[in-house]
Amino acid sequence: MTELKFLGADRYEGLEDILAIARSIGWGASDILRSFYRGEPSTGNLEIEEKVGGPVTAADIAVNRYILEKLRASLGGEDFGYLTEETYQAQNAAPLSQPWVWIIDPLDGTRDFIDKTGEYAVHIALVHEKRPVLAVVAWPEAEKLYYAIKGGGTFMETRQGTTTAMRVSERNTIEDLILVVSRTHRDQRFNDLLQQLPTQSKHYVGSVGCKIATLVEQKADVYISLSGKSAAKDWDMAAPELILTEAGGQFTHADASPLKYNHGDVNQWGCLIASNGHCHESLCTQSEKILAEIDEKS
Repeated sequence: MTELKFLGADRYEGLEDILAIARSIGWGASDILRSFYRGEPSTGNLEIEEKVGGPVTAADIAVNRYILEKLRASLGGEDFGYLTEETYQAQNAAPLSQPWVWIIDPLDGTRDFIDKTGEYAVHIALVHEKRPVLAVVAWPEAEKLYYAIKGGGTFMETRQGTTTAMRVSERNTIEDLILVVSRTHRDQRFNDLLQQLPTQSKHYVGSVGCKIATLVEQKADVYISLSGKSAAKDWDMAAPELILTEAGGQFTHADASPLKYNHGDVNQWGCLIASNGHCHESLCTQSEKILAEIDEKS
């Protein structure tokens, strides 16, 4: 089995070998999702079940099982914990005790998957000391896979095996930045925030993973997540965060504090801002001010 060691100061031994495993699993997960997406007979019925946190399909369950089986077969469970959207409730809201924790979303953008927008993704992240050190985001319908390790940059590979280094855009005037947003999932407080920000140009994309892909492909520059009655979860953000930051962007809470993972509560409450980094501080400051004014009036 591949061994992984932390050498200090964001240095790791064995991370490249584990990334190769995660990339292979990401492509395999993409194949399973695409077979469900196309309704191929071998996958069976999609079996959509509406739950409090959103819909769950047979595709979610099948890919979750596949990813866990593949990771455990390669790495075992002694040093690695596994936190996934489909299994976290069995953990009783306690942080996993293993030094390395996989945080997995087998199908990010389930609603987009059901609605056939093509904007769904697979998220696989490895976290050490509550921060991501390895990430894979696969976009099955685009036939692309984005990957990163801490300090190693972000890359995109295609089905044909070509690999491209990714960097965020150089747009550096807040009014010129392009905001990537969902077509749905926006309450009035969030709409009010978006209307008052100087960044008014919008690009509409589904899954968080696909949104961050648009940032590293320079088609957009800003993504904002704002919790209301519910919040984004660890598995929504862990892999996309590293993909963005290793491509030169920033991803923080609006108060500029870092996101933390596997700390018990899987919810990422508050206002989270991802950007190309050039106006990040200003976006954070203005968002906090606007939200305070909105809350004061309500």
